[in-house]
Amino acid sequence: MDIGQLFHNLFFDYTLRTVALGAAILGVVSGALGAFAVLRRQSLLGDAISHAALPGIVIAFLLTRSREPVVFLLGALAAGWAATLSIAAITRTTRIKDDSALGLVLSVFFGFGLMLLTFAQKLSDARQAGLDKFLFGQAATLLQSDVIAMATVGALALGTTLLFWKEFKLLTFDADYAASLGYPVRTLDILLTTLLVVAIVIGLQTVGVVLMSAMLVAPAAAARQWTNRLETMVGLSGLFGALAGVSGALISSAMEKTPTGPVIVLCISALVLFSLLFAPARGVVWRRLRDLRNQRRVRTAHLQP
Repeated sequence: MDIGQLFHNLFFDYTLRTVALGAAILGVVSGALGAFAVLRRQSLLGDAISHAALPGIVIAFLLTRSREPVVFLLGALAAGWAATLSIAAITRTTRIKDDSALGLVLSVFFGFGLMLLTFAQKLSDARQAGLDKFLFGQAATLLQSDVIAMATVGALALGTTLLFWKEFKLLTFDADYAASLGYPVRTLDILLTTLLVVAIVIGLQTVGVVLMSAMLVAPAAAARQWTNRLETMVGLSGLFGALAGVSGALISSAMEKTPTGPVIVLCISALVLFSLLFAPARGVVWRRLRDLRNQRRVRTAHLQP
């Protein structure tokens, strides 16, 4: 398939257009909110929440026997919230550190989810078919209604972020100072974590619980190489996420039997690699060129009488 035909299908083929739009929405929301997680050194929190969402999805199906996306979304949201509260409770009431609590909650919730998934797949109810697709995602099953739901929830999450921009910015860089000014730091932390859970939940059908953490961390890691300003970083992170989503959808449609979710992750990984190498001031290549230029200046200064 040539490039022209591929871009023609992007606008006029229902399936490709729906998948690309859903992946772009996921990239924007997860990229923008992931920037806060990366700056607050909570990258592993996204991994824990995404894995913890699996039991919520299966329990929601077992209770309702419905395959409506909103049911799965609510189940994943509840499980993600439970995982977040569990991590906070463990670190607050025990001597276990954050990273250990994250690993513990991730493994317990994911193991429980796999056990429930095995149980659900043994049921005689044919509606359980396809629940395992949430492990790695199945973007090709996205419908226009799913994209509308993703856009609505994502817009609410981004709108809330803009509404509390000043508070989130202060919380990210100096939580102690924010507390000294009288800001409700704990409430703001819960709100920001909730938005992170929402970003993870809306991407589960596209890239799955296993790969979702990459959509939070990778766009922000790439954007961080290009700027020192939070506003620019959040914007670039969302842009990189959207670019990876659309690129992954295009590439997977051009290659037969290629899953969209892993391709999207590979695309954002390529953007991270490019940023690490070529971003001005921070890129490896730019730093090497700057060092060579400085060495040349030093040698020239020594040769001058």
